[in-house]
Amino acid sequence: MSHLILLAAAVLSLLASSVAMAQDYPVRPVRFIIGAAPDLLPRLVGQKLAENWGQQVVIDQRPGASGIIAGEIAAKAPPDGYTWLMTSATFVILSGLYPKLPYDLGRDFAPVTLMATLPFILVVNPSVPAKSLAEFVQLARTRPGQLNYGNPGNGTSTHLATEMFKNIAKIDIVNIPYKGVVPAITDLVGGQVQFMFAIAQAAVPHVQSGKLRALAITSARRSSAVPDLPTIAESGFPEIDVVGWNGVHVPAKTPRAVVSKIHAAIAEILNSREMRERMLAAGFEPALTTVEQFDAFVQKDVRRYAKVIRESRIRVD
Repeated sequence: MSHLILLAAAVLSLLASSVAMAQDYPVRPVRFIIGAAPDLLPRLVGQKLAENWGQQVVIDQRPGASGIIAGEIAAKAPPDGYTWLMTSATFVILSGLYPKLPYDLGRDFAPVTLMATLPFILVVNPSVPAKSLAEFVQLARTRPGQLNYGNPGNGTSTHLATEMFKNIAKIDIVNIPYKGVVPAITDLVGGQVQFMFAIAQAAVPHVQSGKLRALAITSARRSSAVPDLPTIAESGFPEIDVVGWNGVHVPAKTPRAVVSKIHAAIAEILNSREMRERMLAAGFEPALTTVEQFDAFVQKDVRRYAKVIRESRIRVD
């Protein structure tokens, strides 16, 4: 009986210390680690957090090894709420591509919230005689192996989204990998490749100038950036609802009370009109979630990216 009493006392003491930590949090600067992704969104959010908290949010960019270094550093940090990792589809994909990472996304991290999504747009060179997604699929089926698509690098989210579309639409298309979005878009505009899935920020200016034609968007809902553009689901492929995204994870075992406080602080910022306008102007779709919703969102991405990696036998050098 005495052992049970001691155990109960220890649990209560731990809960009390976690609550006390959350009440005082933050009392020192927060380190926000960014992998191989643009740092615009964390800087926008971090600036507002610093103003609200009176504590600096230090952006620590670690792009090496496609973000694996960033993940390892964050996973090994103390679970005290002072180290955050900006996660994205990249971290999910890495888990599917590399069986022996120095961290485990599911085991070593706790989800906080999704912050934004970045839809992909299927764009074609104007020389392609297709004005809709249905026409494009029909064209691809009549020209097997003749349509080339650009991607910003094998294993990227847009590459896997294209392979997902290829498998579901049952079309034979040719992958042409590039080292980044800009050279892929440049060759698409120049006609060296016929189409690609591109993040909205990269595609929309070229669509507006008439250099590219947009056929569909990959998100479940239409985008405010291109409201007249139908979704792929609307165009006959409801299985495809895939987007780029940015979210926040913290090291596993971070007290839930601290996670809740971080979530509330980010939610307050993302819900402000000023931040939403700035995000939309930068091409982000604000996407606040609960902790549980974000966890389910990530797990869904884990399953579908693992599926396409397996079905398309995707490997990276």
